[in-house]
Amino acid sequence: MHTILGANGTIGHQVSLALPHTTRLRQVGRDPERENATDELIKADLLDAKATEQAVAGSEVVYLLAGLQYNAKVWQEQWPRVMRNTIDACKRHKSKLVFFDNVYPYGKVEGIMTETTPFNPCSKKGEVRAAIATMLLDEMKRGELIAMIVRSADFYGPGATLSFTHSTVTERLRAKKTPQWLGDPKAIHTFTYTPDAARSLVQLANTPSAYGQTWHALTSKAPMTGEEYVRIACELAVQPYGIQRLGKTGVKVLGLFMPVLREVVEMMYQADNDYRFDSTKVEQALGLVATDYREGIAAALAAK
Repeated sequence: MHTILGANGTIGHQVSLALPHTTRLRQVGRDPERENATDELIKADLLDAKATEQAVAGSEVVYLLAGLQYNAKVWQEQWPRVMRNTIDACKRHKSKLVFFDNVYPYGKVEGIMTETTPFNPCSKKGEVRAAIATMLLDEMKRGELIAMIVRSADFYGPGATLSFTHSTVTERLRAKKTPQWLGDPKAIHTFTYTPDAARSLVQLANTPSAYGQTWHALTSKAPMTGEEYVRIACELAVQPYGIQRLGKTGVKVLGLFMPVLREVVEMMYQADNDYRFDSTKVEQALGLVATDYREGIAAALAAK
């Protein structure tokens, strides 16, 4: 039994599709839905230790893919509880844990982000992610839990509706509007294609030697910039190239009307500077090849 904690999200959906059809799959969430006809459904709140323990029971592998409201205060209050409950449940039932993480713990990085990049968060959200990743790493070091961390760059791809490229590029092109870009459109910004992230998770989860380590999800090495991303998207959408830059000041102003953008301000260092993410380790270990950006952007534009 493989169990997804955080059912039906962008990555949960893709993992469900990537797992072999013979895999027994359990979807866990507050209101889970089947991704496959044979999926088992369990309603559970991961903030509830007992409910989490019951949801994990009988699982060989547990994927922690849950997402919380994009709010620093909510993260500070809830993420440590979710991680503690998940760890305790997996230890009790001797389940392997695969935690899907982001790059927030690294903070601003000069150069390329790899699995050995030290934690140096420069945001409240980054501090939370560093703390829960450290909690898990400490359990792994003590040998009390078989687990791994799989970290991803920013998303793009079909169904990635919470990615910033979805609202600023995909949706605006669909509406025949000029695309927008957060931060410096000339800066390098790496993106992980969501089906590639899922492929990484599934293959690593089914590779015994992958446990006890941190991995970066499969990601293209092409030096993508905002300008190039938008140029490709405009060509594929058969629309004239154009781009509107949204800097920190603009995001702050829009945040007066759109609360979620207030939470983006502290993360603008990622958009205003080069953001280079490397997945050489998983490529060499599993022989994987990342999806070309043009193919991925085309899939994002074509998705319903």
